[in-house]
Amino acid sequence: MTPLHLPIEHYPQLLAAKRQRLQTLLAAYQAPPVACFASPVSHYRQRVEFRIWHEGADLYQVMFNPTNRSWFRIDHFPAASQLINRLMPEIMRGLRITPELRYKLFRIDYLSSLSGAGLVTLLYHRPLTANWRELARQLRDRVQQALGITLQIVGRALKQCISVDHPFIDEVLSIQGRQFHYRQIEGTFTQPNAQVNCQMLSWACDRLRGSTGDLLELYCGSGNFTLPLAQHFRQVLATEVVKAAVQAAQHNLTFNHIENVQVVRLSASELRQALHRERTFRRLAAITLSDFHCQTVLVDPPRCGLDAATLRWIQHYDQILYFSCNPKTLGDNLSRLSQTHAIAQCALFDQFPYTDHSECGVLLQRR
Repeated sequence: MTPLHLPIEHYPQLLAAKRQRLQTLLAAYQAPPVACFASPVSHYRQRVEFRIWHEGADLYQVMFNPTNRSWFRIDHFPAASQLINRLMPEIMRGLRITPELRYKLFRIDYLSSLSGAGLVTLLYHRPLTANWRELARQLRDRVQQALGITLQIVGRALKQCISVDHPFIDEVLSIQGRQFHYRQIEGTFTQPNAQVNCQMLSWACDRLRGSTGDLLELYCGSGNFTLPLAQHFRQVLATEVVKAAVQAAQHNLTFNHIENVQVVRLSASELRQALHRERTFRRLAAITLSDFHCQTVLVDPPRCGLDAATLRWIQHYDQILYFSCNPKTLGDNLSRLSQTHAIAQCALFDQFPYTDHSECGVLLQRR
């Protein structure tokens, strides 16, 4: 498979094989059958990045093959959203006629939303000059007029980040008949496959509907799970260490009129220390931790999974909803969690079709 060709006709078999691999991994923990949520077969990625190849006065987007360092010129990209495919030729046309915008440009990142907004980040190997913003604004205005969309452009260089207007776009996701508004800030993590993400959020809501007690959420990001799950709990205590993500989460909660969530900028280990009264943090001064009676914990850790201390900690909760972007570390973590909890339900969410990557969710309940 090349970046310019998707083996659409083989997608059902590829997805079935991916599901079987996950089922085999979870078999050691007596897991029930894995539910499977398919991706659209094309135009499913809401964010992509391309390197820039300069050739004389011309330039174009490329992707590299990491195995042999061969490269592909990218003029269209069937994995990317329709909006990104519409943006690419307009952005490249504008760069070609504006020498200062293309000078020492080495990468372009695209972010799009289901609600029709786009954000383009231009990354440079040189300082951005005083008139960069005005030239980028002119490019933004031309593209907006040509495509009839809302567009933001951001420039990045060493110790510089300049936005034409503001460095974010807003997304609207429909989850079980209710719309949730999310601010997506440039440079922070967003789910790459928005349509599969909606299925993942719906599955999480169905699993936790009717839960007792409050919810503890670790690695909450900008509130992807927090917003729709808050309606199913009396209170939610959520933690995230990235400052921009915390700010986005707080904005999202306010914009969606969700008032039963407290987001704190602490790591998982710091919050554990605070809850166990091992340390105090000024960031918790306005929050009374004893008001929370959490019986459910949701974790969505990075690829490395959960560390041993966090695993021991969450084993004290009756219910664990674990989302993983790495089945290997999920399996490693389950070897510990299965000592106290049993897998009640599990699912595969195909965020990255045509790859070996698996995003999965596991609901564990105390034995």
